[in-house]
Amino acid sequence: EDFRFLYTANDKYRILSTVTESVYINKMLSHRANILNRITVDVRKAEAGGGELSCVFQTSEEAENGYHIFSWGKTYDSEFFRDAFGRYKIGEDYFMPIVRNVPVFPERSVSPGDSWTAPGEEVHDFSVSLGVVEPVRFPIDVQYRYAGVEPRGGESFHVFHIEYEVSHKPVFRSRPGGLHPVLIAGFSRQKLFWDASRGRPHAYEEEFDFVFELSNGESIQYTGTAQAEIIESARMDKDSLVREIENEIKKLDIPDTRVEADALGVTLTLENIQFPADSARLVPSEKQKLDRLCEILRKYPTRDILITGHTALAGKAEGRQRLSEDRAASVGAYLLEKGVRSKERMNFRGMGAEVPVADNRTEEGRTKNRRVEITIMEN
Repeated sequence: EDFRFLYTANDKYRILSTVTESVYINKMLSHRANILNRITVDVRKAEAGGGELSCVFQTSEEAENGYHIFSWGKTYDSEFFRDAFGRYKIGEDYFMPIVRNVPVFPERSVSPGDSWTAPGEEVHDFSVSLGVVEPVRFPIDVQYRYAGVEPRGGESFHVFHIEYEVSHKPVFRSRPGGLHPVLIAGFSRQKLFWDASRGRPHAYEEEFDFVFELSNGESIQYTGTAQAEIIESARMDKDSLVREIENEIKKLDIPDTRVEADALGVTLTLENIQFPADSARLVPSEKQKLDRLCEILRKYPTRDILITGHTALAGKAEGRQRLSEDRAASVGAYLLEKGVRSKERMNFRGMGAEVPVADNRTEEGRTKNRRVEITIMEN
């Protein structure tokens, strides 16, 4: 078999990755985390099988407030070229993707049992945790073995076993201030399912264990598993979708609800959503409204959902932010309970009173600003 990437101009898809990890500080368990990574891929140009890709990487962590859905986390933009063999051309200031030049295929045919090695790279963002402003990067020597064809989900895919070990002392372009990693050690073992018909990965499974020794003598260890899968979705016709949903809102007689297109997709706004004062508990009348909205959301099962909470301008900013997050999470948890989406297909976030749509000096305006938005994501 000859394995090559095969990008197609204007193709668009997303990759959903879930990570379950334990975090140790100085060899003592600190916490466990469930992380969701959503990657949207837009193939701007295609050339000789390779492609110029524009990607958005969005990381989320499962909420600690008991709602068991993922909070909207940090977002990274990235642009790079990937050739037909899997090799990257990417600027040095991009934090994402973390793993680069994996997989890389040899310029020869391979048979089941064949092995090869190729250089790769990992890049990490320690700007929040350690205050290191530049990407921390290190080379990896990746080993590959082609295992043949295996079934998965009713289809057949080519399977590759991929692994690498790391023992690296990072070198910085600028002198880092404060804490910074002085040694990075660990391993990654992956099983990659390759979609030959599309010329790209279909899914992967990973086991990893990495230790970062810091300049103050302390250490942080991340150990766990990850899995990812490509999700196909057709381009969204936002105008048509808005009209469809407007008709459904009228037909189902859902009050105080409007719909409009925006940069993320199509958003349904629930105005004047009712909660007890300073509470995120849904009252029965709002559950009835959400039950009708569930009928609409189920019509678009391939699209992920983002729930955003907003408050009026009252109280302290910290309290408004927390309340907006809790109310968005409460709505998301109810949609999860109703089976509208799995938890990996939903995110929530709170905006406090930072994005008003009306005048907070009037009760009418405050009523409009107390709202929850449900966005049917484009990708």
